[in-house]
Amino acid sequence: MPATPTTDPLQRERDHLAASRSALRAMREDVESLDLRDVTGTWVSAVILQNQIEARIAALADLSDTPLFFGRLDYLHAVSDELSEGGGGESFYIGRRHVHDADGDPMVIDWRAPVSQPFYRASRAEPMDVERRRRFGYTGGELTAYEDEHLTDPSEADTASALLAAEIEKPRVGPMRDIVATIQPEQDEIVRSDITGTICVQGAPGTGKTAVGLHRVAYLLYAHRERLARTGTLVIGPNNAFLSYIEQVLPALGELEVAQATVQQLVAHVEVRGEDDPEAARLKGDARMAEVLRRAVRAGITLPTEPCVVVRGSRRWRVPAYELAEIIEELKGRDIRYGAARDALPQRIAHAVLLKMEQGGEAPDDRVQDAVARNSAVKAVVKECWPAVDPAKLVLRLLSEPEFLAECAEGVLTAEEQQAVLWPKPGRSVKTARWTPADAVLVDEATDLVQRTPSLGHVVLDEAQDLSPMQYRAVGRRCTTGSATVLGDLAQGTTPWATASWPDALHHLGKPDAHVEELTKGFRVPEEVIAYASRLLPAIAPGLAPATSVRDAPGSLVIRPVTAWEDAVLDACREALKNEGSTGLIAADARIPQLAELLTAAGLPFLSPGTETSTEARLTLVPASLAKGLEYDYVVLDEPAAVIAGEPDERTGLRRLYVALTRAVSGLTVLHGEPLPEQLR
Repeated sequence: MPATPTTDPLQRERDHLAASRSALRAMREDVESLDLRDVTGTWVSAVILQNQIEARIAALADLSDTPLFFGRLDYLHAVSDELSEGGGGESFYIGRRHVHDADGDPMVIDWRAPVSQPFYRASRAEPMDVERRRRFGYTGGELTAYEDEHLTDPSEADTASALLAAEIEKPRVGPMRDIVATIQPEQDEIVRSDITGTICVQGAPGTGKTAVGLHRVAYLLYAHRERLARTGTLVIGPNNAFLSYIEQVLPALGELEVAQATVQQLVAHVEVRGEDDPEAARLKGDARMAEVLRRAVRAGITLPTEPCVVVRGSRRWRVPAYELAEIIEELKGRDIRYGAARDALPQRIAHAVLLKMEQGGEAPDDRVQDAVARNSAVKAVVKECWPAVDPAKLVLRLLSEPEFLAECAEGVLTAEEQQAVLWPKPGRSVKTARWTPADAVLVDEATDLVQRTPSLGHVVLDEAQDLSPMQYRAVGRRCTTGSATVLGDLAQGTTPWATASWPDALHHLGKPDAHVEELTKGFRVPEEVIAYASRLLPAIAPGLAPATSVRDAPGSLVIRPVTAWEDAVLDACREALKNEGSTGLIAADARIPQLAELLTAAGLPFLSPGTETSTEARLTLVPASLAKGLEYDYVVLDEPAAVIAGEPDERTGLRRLYVALTRAVSGLTVLHGEPLPEQLR
């Protein structure tokens, strides 16, 4: 659509916004008015079509406080083939979704479309045929400003975008927002990576790795919608508070069908009611447990000592024990699931019977083979030699019976390791046993050994550095035939089993050929804050380069020694709340009840992590164990020494502190009565 100059450019853009909103409303009304009575054949197809219509209506919702478009590209030449003969340029408005007018002409182009890519990639060095890139500023849903970059004008100075900076620094009230208006070139490369490959993003705090992963899902759904509609997509986060924080990003981009879960929810075959000590959890998460479980699943397989005799009519057909043993040994040697092999065994025995029938002059067909496979004698052999396995009962036995564990773990786990893995008190039944989170992952592994886990088309795994090898295997089972986006930061690994390197993690995930990208340029955390936190890196992640930040905010870091602890916490929270946006009070988990009482007594309303902030409550009380992945405009960090002491070892404690130090977007106040760790002095 050719750009039409006016004497009031801002009003022209406002008019286009109003017209685009009207067009979007008309698109929605068109869908709502569809009459399905004459186009559906059966009630099943009617329900499917109605569901599709409802999803389409939901996707066409106009969020009044969300800009319909955030930028414009003025090309030097026509992009559309049919307009190329004229030689003139075209203009496209870039937004969160596509909008067209009554004639089908585009009024807003989806940010994921190829024609939108130069909005993120074009530069003065490589303008990509873009003459002008325009960014828009909004207050709520009202367009209030615009800013132009003339990429082909050598006389124009290359300056930083004030509107881009303002959007990045916008106060964080409520759940996580999309970053579609502020995606940087290096982030865009990751977002638009091909669906066939798995990509791993090592991202320092504030580099936007989580948002990049979510936008990658949105992009893949745009570019490969039919494929992913069949196979499904899944976002995996570390906890429910984190999932609540990010849950609005994809719907804001028009994507409503992406499932979300924690690893623990994926493996919820048993009810988790117990906790392991760190050493037991580490060993149960060790990849060697996969071999122990494989042996345990197959431990019941035995070779027959008697023949199988099948009676049909007046004739008896005998399969000798050695022939049965050959069939069983052959199935054991094949790389197929235990349950699939068990299902195949009666058919293999029946086939041996049919061969003998043919040798005896009969002409059996497939129906006869199926009948023989269901014969009681064949069923008896299968039950005896290849017994059914209940995964939960198997793991219950493995963790309760030292002799069975010793048999399955011989040469894999030492005697001391076996003792650490065993339950202190044996479980009596699947329902009453005190299963731990690590036990549930073992049950999931055993379940997959018996019956293959269905694979999804694409999985996003966030905060991946905290997973054990067995948890990586559990996630990898969900994308064996699909791809994955793995997001994390090795410096933020806060579990005793946290991964030491991405190649190791990707190996356990089953994606050893994945490409690793590193994001070190921060857009959220101020330079003063990230530089301070990075002093911990030599102790917690020696191989990582320190992150930098594009945001220089003098005075954003305050280190405050305190004596009157209660007064200092309240004063710091009140001071932070004078600013616009959200405030997080982060503390060691053990101090949270005391802080909750303090805030309540002082009349300061506060929220739990994952709860949406409001005008009345902008303060969130955050246990250090739940801070990962969350962001607040202002953070008050209570007693770093207590955060470190709350972990089983110093390195994990320092990593937990690193996470807490890097949650602030605008300002961080550190309160300490005890000495700071030597790295921060």
